[in-house]
Amino acid sequence: MTAQLVSGAPASEHETRVSALRGRMAADGLSAVAVAGPENVYYLTGLDHLGYFAFTLLIVPAEGPLTLVTREMERPTIRAQLPGCRHVTFGDGDDPAAVAGGALAEVVPRGGAIGTEDAAMFFPPAVHARLRAGLPDRLWRDATTLISATGAVKSAAEIALIRRAAGVSDAAMLAAIGAARPGTAECEVAAAAWHAMFTHGGQQPGFAPLIRPLWMLDQEHVSWGDRLLESGTGLFIELSGCIRRYHAPLSRTVYLGEPPEGAVRAHAQALSGVDAAAAALRPGARTGEVYAAWQAAVGPGERVRHHCGYLVGIGFPPSWVGGGEVLGIRPGGQVRVAAGMTFHLMSWVGGHVVSDTVLVTAQGTERLTTTTRELIRLG
Repeated sequence: MTAQLVSGAPASEHETRVSALRGRMAADGLSAVAVAGPENVYYLTGLDHLGYFAFTLLIVPAEGPLTLVTREMERPTIRAQLPGCRHVTFGDGDDPAAVAGGALAEVVPRGGAIGTEDAAMFFPPAVHARLRAGLPDRLWRDATTLISATGAVKSAAEIALIRRAAGVSDAAMLAAIGAARPGTAECEVAAAAWHAMFTHGGQQPGFAPLIRPLWMLDQEHVSWGDRLLESGTGLFIELSGCIRRYHAPLSRTVYLGEPPEGAVRAHAQALSGVDAAAAALRPGARTGEVYAAWQAAVGPGERVRHHCGYLVGIGFPPSWVGGGEVLGIRPGGQVRVAAGMTFHLMSWVGGHVVSDTVLVTAQGTERLTTTTRELIRLG
């Protein structure tokens, strides 16, 4: 491993993470795990680039050096960032499953068990199937939870990066709010947010800022267009700064002119909900209990949402939630909350949304994003 990595964490921290994963592998009887999700590869090695669009596989054996399988053209990047990692490449037109299978065969004995991320969006099913078919004398197990759970509790170094990301988020949100006026195009609001992100030291986040009028609010992952902002309407803004791939999202609802009927009440309920969730988000609590506190605060008559927040931290495009599997605060959730976790707490009531990134501490929670939560009227 390198002495200094672009992730901002020292080599010793990555080595500790790999050692902890190997401890869980030993308990599960795994000879190796094959990690495909960019967030998990980054967490274990610090590899930060945009080459994850091509198949990438990190092989963590029970002992010995890590192996990274990538497209051939990534060789200079891997050499610069991870000189201590064994690197195996495939050329364009080659079968990455065959190359990865050869690398796994070298470190996993016949009859040995290999854990894979079966839910990873970056592990194509066709590649996964060919990989398994090429090594029929190995045992294959779903290690998705084992691998994804490694980064749930953040270290001091990670928390410091998330704090910096929160500062970028606040700067971008203030810039977006400052640009939002009747007659302004949505794309101009987006441009202001992007400019603030990058001038405050951020890098490209996993998601682009989500900016849309409230009449489109239910189109949850649709962002800005060339529409002009109109007086008497509302605007939803959700975004996150990004520092060394760590995120701290927040969202605000702003009104252009006088808020419509019911907006003041919805704003108060949304705030009550996010505050109740933050109060319940304590070490030892279960995520279902946190959701129940949010639902009780916003009122039983409000539409039940699939979650009122989710674990956040490392993210690569196309999302900031850490991969396809989202650890959410959901009805009946049984995940235990622990100090050092960071969550994007969200409260949707009617057409009004407010959210912040919070850190779970030994005493409760600390709000990391600090943009005003007052009802925002513009123009």
